[in-house]
Amino acid sequence: MELGIFTFVDNNADPKSGEKLDPSVRLQNLLEEAELADQAGLDVFGIGEHHREEYVASAPTVILSAIAARTKNIRLTSTVTVLGSEDPVRVFQQFATLDLLSKGRAEIMVGRGSFIESFPLFGYDLKDYEELFEEKLELLIQLRENEKISWRGKFRPDIENKGIYPQPMQSELPIWRAVGGTPKSAYMTGVLGLPLAIAIIGGSPAQFRQFVDLHKRGAADNNKKIQPVSINSHGFISETSQKAKDIAYPAFKQTMDKIGRERGWAPMSREQFDASTTLEGANFIGSPQEIIDKILYQYEIFGHDRFLMQMSVGSVPHEKMMRSIELFATKVAPVIKKELAS
Repeated sequence: MELGIFTFVDNNADPKSGEKLDPSVRLQNLLEEAELADQAGLDVFGIGEHHREEYVASAPTVILSAIAARTKNIRLTSTVTVLGSEDPVRVFQQFATLDLLSKGRAEIMVGRGSFIESFPLFGYDLKDYEELFEEKLELLIQLRENEKISWRGKFRPDIENKGIYPQPMQSELPIWRAVGGTPKSAYMTGVLGLPLAIAIIGGSPAQFRQFVDLHKRGAADNNKKIQPVSINSHGFISETSQKAKDIAYPAFKQTMDKIGRERGWAPMSREQFDASTTLEGANFIGSPQEIIDKILYQYEIFGHDRFLMQMSVGSVPHEKMMRSIELFATKVAPVIKKELAS
């Protein structure tokens, strides 16, 4: 199993002090976190695209390119690229360039996105939300398969036998599709022959097993090879369970309550948060042994090939984030790889 971390580069005011980092400092901290993840042996580092005040991640490929220059082995991916409000040609060119800079370590993870700010920002109508994504994903896949392309669609000007450059170092630039709560999307990911990333940020993880089954069925129904599955979840690690929860909770509550005010959710209580960190809960927050147990527990459910943890749900102090990454890489990852290898 590949193990990695991802972030939206959260930059909220500290829940206790009220102080907020300068965005340039936050990005420098991020580069240090990515360097540590690479040096400690994690497999994947991801940046999610957001266009909101509390995140410094509206241009993931720019950030990933900076990370590429400071790392050697770790794979670099978006988590996710909001494809419905992007131009697939530019997405392909940017990630092909990242692939060349990183010597073949780039990946694209596409999705509809959990926020909608990018659609009016770039002049798209939300009534076209689903249709935009499906058409643009079809174009992105064709761009991966053909150096020269002709294209006609509803939402983009036609392309008449144009070359798309640069081409990536990898013969086939990986494209993952991220899904949240829509079974049809899991099936269609299999139909397209793409790897599936399942975002589990609440509820019972076991209820998402159907997505893995639908992904396999979509592939089988269309004579496609079954592709890998990634589980992507919130998490944080410290030396003890109590310490991990005490560090993560204030930032986590701040973030989830802000989203909740926008979407009509009730504020999160400490009891709800603690319940989400149990073995059968959605969040990977605890000691290294608890994280090991939970990854192996979910592996029995999903049989997945990759696990990515979003450690920065809200603004956690940099030194504590560094320690969480270190524990994940040195205490959790070696055990998981040994267990699954045997």
